[in-house]
Amino acid sequence: MSLLNNGRALSLAIRKFSFQRFASSFSFATVNEKSNGTTAGTNPSFIHPSTVVHPNAILGQDVSIGPFCTIGPSAKLGNACRLHPGTHVVGNTELGDNCILMAGAIVGDDLPGRTVVGCNNAIGHHAVVGIKCQDMKYKPGNECFLEIGDNNEIREYTSIHRSSKIMDKTVIGDNNLIMGSCHIAHDCKVGNNNIFANNTLLAGHVIVEDYAHTAGAIVVHQFCRIGSFSFIGGGSVVSQDVPKYTMVSGERAELRGLNLEGLRRRGFSTMEIKSLRAAYRMIFMPIDENSGSIEDRLTKLEQHKELSLVPAVSSMVQSIRDSFAEDRRGICKFRSWSAS
Repeated sequence: MSLLNNGRALSLAIRKFSFQRFASSFSFATVNEKSNGTTAGTNPSFIHPSTVVHPNAILGQDVSIGPFCTIGPSAKLGNACRLHPGTHVVGNTELGDNCILMAGAIVGDDLPGRTVVGCNNAIGHHAVVGIKCQDMKYKPGNECFLEIGDNNEIREYTSIHRSSKIMDKTVIGDNNLIMGSCHIAHDCKVGNNNIFANNTLLAGHVIVEDYAHTAGAIVVHQFCRIGSFSFIGGGSVVSQDVPKYTMVSGERAELRGLNLEGLRRRGFSTMEIKSLRAAYRMIFMPIDENSGSIEDRLTKLEQHKELSLVPAVSSMVQSIRDSFAEDRRGICKFRSWSAS
């Protein structure tokens, strides 16, 4: 028993000594302000000695970089960025202030073009952001771009690719929650305040407006548009546009009514929701068999003396009309029994 106790004591002593060695080496690794582009002040940066920071990289103040990271020569890190172990900032990449990279995250790529990440963004474990697209039309050597706004949470194993063309860019707005294992392909445009649940997959050139919400394991076909305040049910395959304020679901997603709960949560008034429901019924659930085509019903709605004065109704009508433009894919199918 005494030998066992002595062994445990020796093991604890070794662990304590090793931790003290590690802690002292971490605190000792203060960045050379001149060589790393920072200025002397009260908030110096701290870099673990196992990390490789190129002398041309630009670091802001109060940057903390854990073990086994790499920072490339064209990288720029804003103030108070936190890089956890094993993260890499590659190529012409800029991180704004107060960004967090969790262990294993990779931001940027050694390609012509640029990746710009705004302020207060969190990029999760082993996420890959700003790398080469998976589009066969991409020509090696072409510039490609990704721009991400502020206050986004990009969770573990998510992939976000740069654009496929010189004249285009992949864009993520502000205040989005992108959950684990999502994919946002080349040339997508994502607005603000969206929620993508796990395994949301957006093909190239998809446009997502604002306040859209997807459930898990959904797929969106290339060149589709997801309207503001819409909801996509779990497991759906979206191959056409989702109009504003609506809810779709299904193996080939179909309209299932309005996103009523989402509208209430976002502060739509009772009058606005009542008007949208009346407009939805007029467009997609006509009682009169002689109501004509969807174009006729949209025109009738635009001439309605009350509903035409409600901005939300006008916005939904315009969203539907735009989807029938020559270069668009139309809207998701609907059935007469789909009720709001």
